[in-house]
Amino acid sequence: MIRKAVLPVAGFGTRCLPASKAIPKEMITIVDRPVIQYVVNEAVAAGIRDIVLVTHASKSAIENHFDTHYELEATLEAKNKQELLDELRAIVPADVNIISVRQHEPLGLGHAVLCARPVIGDSDPFAVLLPDVLVDDEGLERNDLAGMIDAYEASGRSQLMVEDVPWENVHKYGIVSPEGEPPAAGSSCPLAGVVEKPAREEAPSNLAVIGRYVLPGSIFALLAETPPGAGDEIQLTDAIETLRQRDGVDAWRMCGKTYDCGHQLGYLEATLVFGRRHPRFGEGFRELLARYSQAG
Repeated sequence: MIRKAVLPVAGFGTRCLPASKAIPKEMITIVDRPVIQYVVNEAVAAGIRDIVLVTHASKSAIENHFDTHYELEATLEAKNKQELLDELRAIVPADVNIISVRQHEPLGLGHAVLCARPVIGDSDPFAVLLPDVLVDDEGLERNDLAGMIDAYEASGRSQLMVEDVPWENVHKYGIVSPEGEPPAAGSSCPLAGVVEKPAREEAPSNLAVIGRYVLPGSIFALLAETPPGAGDEIQLTDAIETLRQRDGVDAWRMCGKTYDCGHQLGYLEATLVFGRRHPRFGEGFRELLARYSQAG
């Protein structure tokens, strides 16, 4: 059972400026909780129990969010605010470990994942979740990450989560080239490769890689030997390509939907979706939307 995940959170979040100037982009809230908490909840729901945050000195707010705040809890208990106290204590389930390691230099996503090597080790498979991307699995019996983990355990091959994007937008993404027919939703297929931001007429499919990976521990040795690539950074995709040529890599076609919370419109869409169905604020939020829609 894959029980470890890496969340790279060391980046400066330039796409979110100016909101991310003084606070980590991962701490920007969707309704009543930060984006990073949704991503951690996704991992926990898939069976992950050890979550490694690859962080930076400026990101202590993330670590603090998942730490115990004894004084605040004591204050809430003294004031008999049990509901809020329960919410705070539920941020991290008792059987889940949040572990932080530092990425001291911004040397790329591949390097960020490599920073987790001392915690993960070279023998255990693990998941990687990019916290810019919010995956919505509402209505599904099990989330897509759990499906990816099952696919890895059944095949022994690395899994990249992919979703359909409009053909006119393929130039914005890493697009996978399936071997044969593309996989149906909720299943995977072997990859012939990944093309980074292709022109529409050159795209092998409209299935984009969206920031979820299940990888073997052996990827660390490949990352350690991967030279700087695009942007003079160590790229995770370069190491995955080496892994694909050696062992094979699959694309898992997701059933849910994603929101790019590193982009303002993606963040606003996520706020709309999660706000409308929020158990406490949903009814009032829907009334607000209706009021402003009528005001036109």
